[in-house]
Amino acid sequence: EVQLVESGGGLVQPGGSLRLSCAASGFAFRAHAMAWVRQAPGQGPEWVSAISTNGGGTAYAFSVKGRFTISRDNAENMLYLEMNSLQPEDTAVYYCAKDGQSGRIELSQKLPEYTYWGQGTEVTVSS
Repeated sequence: EVQLVESGGGLVQPGGSLRLSCAASGFAFRAHAMAWVRQAPGQGPEWVSAISTNGGGTAYAFSVKGRFTISRDNAENMLYLEMNSLQPEDTAVYYCAKDGQSGRIELSQKLPEYTYWGQGTEVTVSS
């Protein structure tokens, strides 16, 4: 059974930082690209970032580029999102997501292609 368990969310002041983690199990983690997706209150889900199977390729939404860094540890089956210079508009539930296709070379920004999502971790940016 595929399991994705996020952690690390919380309340942070504007300009602050958080590091999100996602523990993956039940599938060949190293064979799948992974992504972070977020959903702000009252809005639809938004693709945030993705990382290739070996971590050598990354992609970011324009809204977070230069502030967020995605990484993975295939030995530990872990996915991370380092978030810096957080702003109120970053407030959302953040989900770890697994690419439904193994070995994808070109990272996708299409949400339907990420077939498993975790339960999410809430990030609130407020003073």
